Amino acid sequence: MRFVEGIEKKILTIDQAKAMISAWKVTGKTVAFTNGCFDILHPGHLFSIGQAAKEADYLIVGLNSDASVKRLKGPERPINNTESRALVIANLVLADAVVVFEEDTPYELITTLLPDVLVKGGDYTIDTIVGAKEVIANGGKVIINPIVDGFSTTNIIEKIKK
Repeated sequence: MRFVEGIEKKILTIDQAKAMISAWKVTGKTVAFTNGCFDILHPGHLFSIGQAAKEADYLIVGLNSDASVKRLKGPERPINNTESRALVIANLVLADAVVVFEEDTPYELITTLLPDVLVKGGDYTIDTIVGAKEVIANGGKVIINPIVDGFSTTNIIEKIKK
């Protein structure tokens, strides 16, 4: 039997996530955090989320809100709304919780949750990853995963338009 009734319960507020992390840490578990827009989920996203999940016992995925995606990606985005994107991520067995954030960056979310591991994909350095200094100062670590070539939400949208 599959546990599908609880999927939506994986979509948390920042306060709910903070309480959940506290409970996990009391039992000695570690928590990783990654984030993104995840507008049209593709293998590059799945690789990044999978790599993040390998880094700790639990994975929190920060998800940009619709307004945040629009500011970052332009007026045509997102293709899928916040609720749809959150539900898709929550359905991934790799994600233990999803937290939507309104800001352009997950700084407030990261500094509130202070995960043990902050995971980001792409062409970043420790100095350019939002929240990295705070996670490291709290005894955590930062992991930078490579981008999987050939996968891009923007390219998928362009291909659909043709």
